[in-house]
Amino acid sequence: MGGSMLLHRLPLTVVLLLCSLVGLFSVVTADAVQTTKPGCANRCGNLTFSYPFGMTNTGNDCYFEEESDSFLIFCDYSTDPPTPYMSGKSSNFQIQSISIENHEISVTMFVAKDCYNSSGGNSFKNHPWLTLAIFPISSAKNKFIAVGCDTYATFSSRQGSTYVTGCLSSCNSISDVINGSCSGIGCCETSIPRDAYQYNISVTSYNNHAGIWEFNPCGYAFVAEDGFFSFSTDNLYKPPFDRVPIVVDWLIPDQTCDDAKKNTTTYMCQENSNCRDAENGKGYQCHCLEGFQGNPYLQNGCQDVNECVISQPCVGICTNLPGTYNCSCPEGSQGDGRTDGKGCTLIIHEKRFHSYNFVLGVSISLLLVLFIISWLYWGLRERKISRQREKFFLENGGRLMLQRLLSEHEGSVEYARIFTDEELKKATDYYNESRILGQGGQGTVYRGILPDNTVVAIKKAKILDRSQVEEFINELIILSQVNHRNVVKLIGCCFETEVPLLVYEFVNNGTLANHIHKCGHESTLSWRARLRIAGETAGALSYLHSDASAQILHRDIKSTNILLDENFTAKVADFGASRLVPLDRTQLTTLVQGTLGYLDPEYFHWSQLTEKSDVYSFGVVLAELLTGLRALSFDRAENERNLSLYFTSAIKGESLFEIIDLRVLNEGNPDEIKEVAMLASRCLRVKGEDRPTMKEAAMELEGLMRVMNRHPWVNQSCDLEESEHFLGERSSECDGILKSNASGNDDSISNQVPFEIESGRWDFMAILALVLFFFFLSFFVCLVACSMYSKFRCYVQIE
Repeated sequence: MGGSMLLHRLPLTVVLLLCSLVGLFSVVTADAVQTTKPGCANRCGNLTFSYPFGMTNTGNDCYFEEESDSFLIFCDYSTDPPTPYMSGKSSNFQIQSISIENHEISVTMFVAKDCYNSSGGNSFKNHPWLTLAIFPISSAKNKFIAVGCDTYATFSSRQGSTYVTGCLSSCNSISDVINGSCSGIGCCETSIPRDAYQYNISVTSYNNHAGIWEFNPCGYAFVAEDGFFSFSTDNLYKPPFDRVPIVVDWLIPDQTCDDAKKNTTTYMCQENSNCRDAENGKGYQCHCLEGFQGNPYLQNGCQDVNECVISQPCVGICTNLPGTYNCSCPEGSQGDGRTDGKGCTLIIHEKRFHSYNFVLGVSISLLLVLFIISWLYWGLRERKISRQREKFFLENGGRLMLQRLLSEHEGSVEYARIFTDEELKKATDYYNESRILGQGGQGTVYRGILPDNTVVAIKKAKILDRSQVEEFINELIILSQVNHRNVVKLIGCCFETEVPLLVYEFVNNGTLANHIHKCGHESTLSWRARLRIAGETAGALSYLHSDASAQILHRDIKSTNILLDENFTAKVADFGASRLVPLDRTQLTTLVQGTLGYLDPEYFHWSQLTEKSDVYSFGVVLAELLTGLRALSFDRAENERNLSLYFTSAIKGESLFEIIDLRVLNEGNPDEIKEVAMLASRCLRVKGEDRPTMKEAAMELEGLMRVMNRHPWVNQSCDLEESEHFLGERSSECDGILKSNASGNDDSISNQVPFEIESGRWDFMAILALVLFFFFLSFFVCLVACSMYSKFRCYVQIE
């Protein structure tokens, strides 16, 4: 009694904490759930099982005995680990798992095959079958699947013809097949009938796989657990497995629940369990009652679940009961105590107003004043930020870019997308360091996620010289209109920050350099893939030089600036060093920029920038693809450090094939390799006038690819590791897309700027007077309200 009074005097939170600790202690000290009879083993190798399943070497009563001994597990100790088997009607089958709760057994069975040789003769054929004693094959968890382009498979009873089902799979070409689809083109599937205790699989062919033998010499069929098999074109050549998992429903055989309950000595369902007639097969199954868990086939096997600890259903005091629980509230509170009900309400006794009126009025007044001051502070702060953004927008040329875009596109801007500073802050988690994808001389690149979960790459440039704003705007206007599948797309920009921000599409499979140089010191790119990437890169540069609205010189072509997407398609990136060439000039004098090892000798010595400078850098990339060597490496001998010089000297010395990458030598045709090497040599000539144009290089590589495509033996696959680079998935999100019906005049431009220009400042004395007015007004209202009531009752709702 004394302890109870002490508990009621404790605070409610302390009572709840004590109850949780007591419940946790009761769970920790409870006995482990019993799964087998005493003295009986419950494991064979990797398989853990429970009664009514068991083995004979630990006692005759360890498993449920019936005529076929279907609950008896044989353990083959000759393997490591030991292999568990169960007895079928005429053979044994290997077990993978047994579920007591779901009444399922996972076993493995063979695949039926029907194979032919190139002349149409049958080279291999088998018809696997399965016969179970008392357990039916699960109709809900299995599928009957057939694979092949000239295949008809049936699933039938081994004795008589009580049931027959099947499906037809056909196709004329591998291009007809759809990966992941099993609807009849190269793959078909159908359901398994109920109450099937045995089956026989038959696979036949109508045309002996004539005309399709090269990619589909065999048809095969099998019964497998639903979801186990995912069809792909690679499966047409041969099955990827010899055995497949099958789900079997197990039950107590030959009796319904009503019949079994009549004989209490053989009835298998123990206390705290119920009986259900099996949905598949003839027999019944036992299940623990709600609020209990464990093994319903053992005495005391279904044990109470402590809901107070597992689900915490009460906000008050939780008391666990057999199969259920009870919630109550501590003394001094009321309610049902449940989390999904009213909970517990604590009643605080009556208090009278005396001298508290004045204190209450002052407190409420201070809170109101603090609220007003905070509101004014944030309002002024937002005005300051808005004006700063407007200042940056104008200084960075945002209005100029809008004017040019509207005038050039007659008020319809498709490609220019203007983001706000707040949009990009949220996309990068306020430029969190964990979002940094890369850093370089031009700035930092962040991974951004737009509101529609589109991933973009956001480049935050370093401080920009204001004298270069005009040139920067011109470059953005041109690059925003570049639309080439092998050029990284510039999606948009933001002018509201001190330096403009650029938003690119995100390319997710790393750089060409990663795949050439960083795969365990051995490239994993096939010769065909290298040649295709070289052709795509040349095509992109040819487009920039010849087909863009204004000629664009990249000036920093290198393997780290060539990105690969998920299909290993090349994407030319990083135009930070690019410049536009005026229409009346063929070369541009500028400061030396670029990367050592890729620099044009003429550009390095004379600072003359021409389109042939990009040709030279592309030649270095071609040499990298052929040799697998870095453009510049101080780990090599002195005469081999510069790849371009080393490569050209090897050609002159007729030792080209001594420096070619081993995989290229194994996969490529010597004539093809030599032809690409000679193209690279021409691109690396010292004089720019002796080098080919990018269009000529692209056409030569395209012609070589067409020749290769006529030879199916050159089709190689490359095992490439995925690597994330600082440019990834392409974004389609841009809440700031410019939309205008204006004609391009200054008035319409000003309407597009998302900032409101206001004049004048708030007078400090006016703000102070407004604060004091609200203070005295709230104080007076509180005093009047408090004087009208002499007492009050306060209810605190405990959530």
